[in-house]
Amino acid sequence: MTSGAEFDLSYLGSGSIRYVPPSYGANLAEAAGVCLESQGHDQGVKIQVRGHIDADYSVEWPSITEDDRRFRSDEPKATEEGASGVAILLVELETPYSVIEISRKGTGIDYWLGDSSDVAFQYKARMEVSGIRNGDSREVNARVNQKLNQTKASDDLYGNLPAYVIVVEFGTPRAEVRMR
Repeated sequence: MTSGAEFDLSYLGSGSIRYVPPSYGANLAEAAGVCLESQGHDQGVKIQVRGHIDADYSVEWPSITEDDRRFRSDEPKATEEGASGVAILLVELETPYSVIEISRKGTGIDYWLGDSSDVAFQYKARMEVSGIRNGDSREVNARVNQKLNQTKASDDLYGNLPAYVIVVEFGTPRAEVRMR
């Protein structure tokens, strides 16, 4: 288990993740910051990551302004965007993959993963993300199972590729990572 490692969400907007546009990454980082602060967390809070990945990270995020909070007043949307930010950074840090493309609706997944050094966009894995602003273990596990089933929609064409499901719960905070 990695313990005490830094998890800086600002990295998402740095332009350092090859296929994630800096503006998109910055938006996800800010959404995650809004979610974490809405649950009373301060910079440096530990996030517990369990399942396929077992790590504890000290989380940092960009400074959040009143404008950031106002423009993320749609709680479900902000929670999903924040969870996507956490998931993309987890994949970058803990797997051999990077996000290379957002998936189209109806595929049962949110993102396609590949090798960040690939010149061609070769799909090597799939990722489905979900966020919960504040929930218990039962709710997190139920969401993980729901999302694992949802990834089956892309099995006909891509069933040979691993499917990662990452559910982020901001209350604790924690992330449950499963792979099928």
